[in-house]
Amino acid sequence: MPKWLKDAVFYEIYPQSFYDSNGDGIGDLNGIIEKLDYVKGLGCNALWLNPFYDSPFRDAGYDVRDYKKVAPRYGTKEDAERLFKEAHKRGIHVLIDLVPGHTSDEHEWFQESKKAEKNPYSDRYVWTNGAFSGIEGHPYIAGASERDGCYMLNFFAFQPALNYGFGKVTKDWQKSWDDPACQKTREAMKDVMRFWLDLGCDGFRCDMADSLVKDDDDFDKEHVAMIWRDVRAMLDQDYPEAALVSEWSNPRQAIVKGGFHMDFYLDHWNNGYNSLVRDYEPHPKEDRSYFKKGAGGDINRFLDDYINKYNSSRDKGYISFLTSNHDTPRPKRTLTDEELKLFYAFVLTMPGVPFLYYGDEIGMRYLNLPSKEGGFQRTGSRTPMQWDDSRNKGFSTADPEKLYLPVDDAEGAPSVQAMEGKADSLLETTRSLIKLRHEEEDLQADAAFRPLYSRKGQPYIYQRGDLILAINPDGEKKEVIIPEVEGRKIRFSIHEVGLKGPCLTMGSQSFAVLKE
Repeated sequence: MPKWLKDAVFYEIYPQSFYDSNGDGIGDLNGIIEKLDYVKGLGCNALWLNPFYDSPFRDAGYDVRDYKKVAPRYGTKEDAERLFKEAHKRGIHVLIDLVPGHTSDEHEWFQESKKAEKNPYSDRYVWTNGAFSGIEGHPYIAGASERDGCYMLNFFAFQPALNYGFGKVTKDWQKSWDDPACQKTREAMKDVMRFWLDLGCDGFRCDMADSLVKDDDDFDKEHVAMIWRDVRAMLDQDYPEAALVSEWSNPRQAIVKGGFHMDFYLDHWNNGYNSLVRDYEPHPKEDRSYFKKGAGGDINRFLDDYINKYNSSRDKGYISFLTSNHDTPRPKRTLTDEELKLFYAFVLTMPGVPFLYYGDEIGMRYLNLPSKEGGFQRTGSRTPMQWDDSRNKGFSTADPEKLYLPVDDAEGAPSVQAMEGKADSLLETTRSLIKLRHEEEDLQADAAFRPLYSRKGQPYIYQRGDLILAINPDGEKKEVIIPEVEGRKIRFSIHEVGLKGPCLTMGSQSFAVLKE
């Protein structure tokens, strides 16, 4: 396990929307370098960068055309290397996105694979042995190449699935997960990883990590897990401080079986995370989210899902909470800044390694926008970072119509400049929470955790190491008699909190950390 993960707080950057250094309307790697001091000042000591590989950008870079080339709109390989070095100078580790399950249909591998004559890349993707055979249970495309076959898709129509084999072979065109051709696919992806690790990155966020082996058992994903264990073995031997985080949201599979260091707790419908801040679909007026004031949320809906996942994986890796990410609506879509403060307090004090999405620290809003580069409803969470109140919110000097996406210039749109130095602002509260996490070892990734009090309509009280934490998202003052708080002092608080003997008084929308 990389030692640096214990105290890591990640900041996710969507490169094209963070900071434009050359005035072309699109964020770039040099722009990220220019803002590294901001990231450090926020308290984040690790980055996750969304894809910056060469791409036709039909899926915002998740359609990779060349894994070893930086897209010109972001800069060069030398810029990426300088970014890693400048981040390391500031004590910041950098994970980059790995897209292992598919490529763009413009990738050189696929251009060779779709040729009629047999070649070294013919089996790099999943193909049937006839153009009219189809692929039952999976999306596919037929009739688009000279090769007599259909090819499987991993997601969009321009993302052919790389061939890692099948968990259960039932057709003569399918290959087992351990077939030599599938092993070559695995080795090709490990080669990509070595390329970037040697250049200076510190690991990878693995996109759709459970999608590699097709028709693998949904419960065990044993063959997918074997592939990732093989990757982990390579890292342990050659890059022991490199880290892996999976887009999987199943720690029993990703961490315990697959060997990932971290697994994202994603916003899946009706799971524990969903109950915290996004329990408003399909009826937004019936929001039951725990952190929504007056919604009557029940923390036990979260705990019933989370505790088993935590207990099954806590000794082998970390569950990672996110404030949001490039695939989800920003939490400001439904929450006020006061509600966000409590949600971030929760994210930053729970076990595991937390991830903060760029702009969430100032409460950037979700915008209703037309789809851009395959974003569809996700587009509204990918708008330019709002640095100040100048033109384009300080993101770019380009004309507004040339921006990658429009900035939020509506009345009340937040900015870093407007919140900086204001003690009760969302930005400064977030900074204070991150600072607290770094200062208190009992709030870091591996410290013990147990719920102490979790009744509906009452504060949620939990223990991390020797610290006790309490959250009251309700709009009414609450009092709880709980022996564990007796003799403690308030180490940190948001809004009114009182402590007298075993009686804990939590004001409206409050949070507290209690220390002996």
